[in-house]
Amino acid sequence: MRNPHSNGNVPKLEEADDATEENGYGDGVILGLDGGATSTVCVCVPFFPYGDRFPEPIPILGRAVAGCTNRNSVGETAAKDSLEHVISEALSQSGSDKSHVRGVCLGVSGVNHPSDQGMVEHWIRDMFPSHVKVYVQNDAIVALASGTMGKLHGCVLIAGTGCIAYGFDEDGREARASGAGPILGDWGSGYGISAQALTAVIRAHDGRGPETMLTSTILKALGLSSPDELIGWTYADPSWARIAALVPQVVSCAEAGDEISDKILVDAADDLALSVKAVVQRLGLCGKDGTGSFPVVMVGGVLNANRKWDIGKEVSKRINEHFPGAQTIIPKVEPAVGAAWLAMNFLTVKNDVS
Repeated sequence: MRNPHSNGNVPKLEEADDATEENGYGDGVILGLDGGATSTVCVCVPFFPYGDRFPEPIPILGRAVAGCTNRNSVGETAAKDSLEHVISEALSQSGSDKSHVRGVCLGVSGVNHPSDQGMVEHWIRDMFPSHVKVYVQNDAIVALASGTMGKLHGCVLIAGTGCIAYGFDEDGREARASGAGPILGDWGSGYGISAQALTAVIRAHDGRGPETMLTSTILKALGLSSPDELIGWTYADPSWARIAALVPQVVSCAEAGDEISDKILVDAADDLALSVKAVVQRLGLCGKDGTGSFPVVMVGGVLNANRKWDIGKEVSKRINEHFPGAQTIIPKVEPAVGAAWLAMNFLTVKNDVS
């Protein structure tokens, strides 16, 4: 079943689209993937060759979740295995197979250099027939797309296990701030917040710092009896997601009036807003007078936790103090859908589909 909006310039898939015909989408399917530092989500959606005219909500034919695909965090073998698993599962749920796929867009944390991009792209190309178009981006780019229906303009701030700010101006210039990992100063991330909390507990225990409610709260959450046991717990498995999972305990302590916890969160909000400021100023998104309008898409569990001590609101307030024209956006769809929108826009431009 040919979509009536397609102009004939896009080659039909070589094999009979039995599965997509059954679903009513004869133009094939798109896979969008979001690979963060904690997990990887893959969605399978119909291909809509209409430019920016996507249905709302976009139909999700299949959705799967697998482990981390950041090779810097889990290694190449585990990252590649997670990719293969999540793609196969999403296609299976949709009733499609790899021959029905028109394009794949993967946004993955840890893709910070063309060599990273090339490696992951090679992994994916090996999984599909030659007609399938493959696009590999940093996870920040697909997160931006989730708030702009696939258009790359404005700034995105991600704060989950890791954090990054990334932006594009109308001419396609791009800039980023943060995103280098916890060792290199991403203190607004979930890992950064939790690592500072663990450090505060150890400092209070050995006399280098003030007492803090974090001690009893974190020990209870982890089932430990003494701060000394934190050392073994931390280094037994120092994965980023495991450490970052302690953010709710830090927020609870701050809400209860713990000054150490409150300072950790205030500093995190300051750092996240500073990352956005750096990107906006480098790209001139705010215009010459500093009041221009532009979107700031905000994604991640640290920003959208919906707690009394609301890190997302604190960051938004700081952004608007610097840039009154900034329009903060909480996406209605997950970044994996943003990746699918991005793939469709890339295919539309490349194939001149109307």
